[in-house]
Amino acid sequence: MSAPHAIIASFPDTPSFYHAAEKVRDAGYKKWDTYSSLPVHGMPEAQGQPRSKVPIFTFCGGLTGFTIGISIVSFMNYFDYPLIVGGKPFFSPVFPFPIMYELTILLSAFGTLGGMFITNLLPQHHNTLFENDTFLEVAGDRMVIAIESRDPKFDAQATRQFLESIGGTDIEEVTA
Repeated sequence: MSAPHAIIASFPDTPSFYHAAEKVRDAGYKKWDTYSSLPVHGMPEAQGQPRSKVPIFTFCGGLTGFTIGISIVSFMNYFDYPLIVGGKPFFSPVFPFPIMYELTILLSAFGTLGGMFITNLLPQHHNTLFENDTFLEVAGDRMVIAIESRDPKFDAQATRQFLESIGGTDIEEVTA
């Protein structure tokens, strides 16, 4: 028999699912996750997840785009093609606004996409849970909590009893 990868437990409704996640967090488990086909309001807080760092990537991308936009226009007006037309200055923030705006938006979007890939550890091409029939029912109406065997607190029997005590049903051991 192969080693266990995780123990999964189903929950019948959203409130019990939410409160079970709080209990798993409070029990001190670290390598676990919740899975459902619908978003559950407040679940990141129930899991004890910190605020997302993706906005930092978005801000850095936008700041980079804005800086590149200003630099391109400044370089062209001061060095590449220094031509005074109608007494206008070499640089004014009014005329290059479309370039600065578009580069800010474009690189903010790229920063957001890159931040999502980095913080979510994407791409994940394979997870042992993907081969489990009970877990695949999450696409329908099942709500599942999976506690992984690599968790320092994991003990197959104790974890199974814990999931039963917090209202889990259809508790199953997923093997690698």
